[in-house]
Amino acid sequence: EDPSLERHFKGHRDAVTSVDFDLNADNLPNSSGSMDSCLMIWSMKPQMRAYRFVGHKDAVLCVQFSPSGHLVASASRDKTVRLWIPSLKGESTVFKAHTATVRSVHFSSDGQSLVTASDDKTIKVWTVHRQKFLFSLSQHINWVRCARFSPDGRLIVSSSDDKTIKLWDKTSRECIHSFCEHGGFVNHVDFHPSGTCIAAAGTDSTVKLWDVRMNRLLQHYQGNSVVNSLSFHPSGNYLVTASNDSTLKILDLLEGRLLYTLHGHQGPATCVAFSRAGDLFASGGSDEQVMVWKTNFDTADYGDGLKTQKSGSSVDGSHHTGVEMDCGIHHKKTKTQDSGRTHGQQEEEAGLVNTLEHIMGQLDVLTQTVSILEQRLTLTEDKLKECLENQQKIIQSKTN
Repeated sequence: EDPSLERHFKGHRDAVTSVDFDLNADNLPNSSGSMDSCLMIWSMKPQMRAYRFVGHKDAVLCVQFSPSGHLVASASRDKTVRLWIPSLKGESTVFKAHTATVRSVHFSSDGQSLVTASDDKTIKVWTVHRQKFLFSLSQHINWVRCARFSPDGRLIVSSSDDKTIKLWDKTSRECIHSFCEHGGFVNHVDFHPSGTCIAAAGTDSTVKLWDVRMNRLLQHYQGNSVVNSLSFHPSGNYLVTASNDSTLKILDLLEGRLLYTLHGHQGPATCVAFSRAGDLFASGGSDEQVMVWKTNFDTADYGDGLKTQKSGSSVDGSHHTGVEMDCGIHHKKTKTQDSGRTHGQQEEEAGLVNTLEHIMGQLDVLTQTVSILEQRLTLTEDKLKECLENQQKIIQSKTN
């Protein structure tokens, strides 16, 4: 069965720039950012209304839910990053992250760190708790479009208008490799779920995949139009892309071929993201719409991971690289190993994980609430000082 359009949302007043799913909620809300300076939270439940969060003073270029789902980060052209509590009040803390437009924000998998990318040519890493600045990475010589943590948090990958993708070691803070094969600006980059590969989308109408262990090109897809965004399916076996030709394309990485071309947006498709379960993906476009699609993949059997890709046709019939690609996804083996544990043990472990996730989520909310209160107290103190100064001036003028 082909992917199908499940729902579409209208509410933004300008091009949608970013979409993301809450990883944990049952009703799978998703967030979107737009050139209209707003962030919106959408619910898959028909009776649930959408929430518009206002705070940024310029375009919102990236949004992402924290792993716990209790926070949403947004990056903006107003040079700031905001952390929102996705509730009715829509409260947020704000910090000036860069000296120019912030194009990307991404949480580490443990939810403790943020990485941001900017037109000031730097990548910066922050703590989520109190948004404390940790360090900068600064070897790009043009705008940095995107930066992402690896799944294990040990690496950072970044893409830039200098036509390079850089791989960084988070501990040593050094660039350990630069990929220079793109013929244009690199709009988007992300890690494969295994952490052993990366995929990048460029203005040269290509999608390229590299093995970060061997630093070699694995697959290359040549399209007709600028590729703006991409997202890996949780299995690691599929990739969805969003392009200026208004299409979404789903690539089968096992077979090394184009599976589907989807038409829905009027004008460029600007962003795309899979849900954690992989049964849905969301897309946004310059038509101001957010669309949610049902994947309809046969997910019962993903096979034994990404193996050898035969030489064959790419997106447009031109040939792509035929190389081995093994990113370590072994679903069948994992199931066999799990069967050795008792059902009771599995339930107990799942319960502990859920409890820990809940505690982490509550800590996130408490941290943000404290930060919001601190900001309000600072504002109140400033106002009181201003009032006192004004009173002193009045007294002095009367005395004189």
